[in-house]
Amino acid sequence: MSGQSASAAVTDAVKLVLFDMDNVLCAYDRATRVACLAGLAGTSSEAVHEAIWDSGFELLGDCGALEAADYLRGFGERIGYPLSLEEWVEARRRSMQPDRAMLDIASRLRNTVDIAVLTNNTTLVADHIDTLLPELRPLFGSRIYTSAQFKTAKPDPQCYRRCLSDLDMRPQTALFVDDLAANVAGAREAGLFAHHHTSVESFRQALSEHGLLRD
Repeated sequence: MSGQSASAAVTDAVKLVLFDMDNVLCAYDRATRVACLAGLAGTSSEAVHEAIWDSGFELLGDCGALEAADYLRGFGERIGYPLSLEEWVEARRRSMQPDRAMLDIASRLRNTVDIAVLTNNTTLVADHIDTLLPELRPLFGSRIYTSAQFKTAKPDPQCYRRCLSDLDMRPQTALFVDDLAANVAGAREAGLFAHHHTSVESFRQALSEHGLLRD
């Protein structure tokens, strides 16, 4: 089964399902975002990608090494354009499309267990989630966390532990779902059950194995 053994699942019933956001609750197309930013800056998509992602700058935002204002200013400096907050948010919004099937599962789960979101992102994403992905707030309320809030990023086990501490949950009662294998491994190291998301069908199966979703 996904995550730890079936016997462990019986011993510690899952009380929280913790979702990654990008490519789990929504489809995220970085190329669309990069192209939007390149158009604003009057440069190439390759130059923007190199300046932000290949350089490691984005990771500084994800792990909270940069405060939001410093991140936004540095972002603009790196792409050679005085990027406004509104432009940053709009480029991010264009790259995200809600995954209706996964959101429907989250809606069903919240009737029996707690649900929350933990995404590797700057705090700007949580601050502007109602513009970026308005479907999340009705489901998750205030339980939408970015890694930057915890001054580290997945797959560092401390990221999950700090998030669970804020939620007042024990690792052995949480199931984490992420599309990146490294982040799944980090969650397991932190003591959580974890599922590597590859399809809605496999996620349904994992939930069923934990006794969380029955048709």
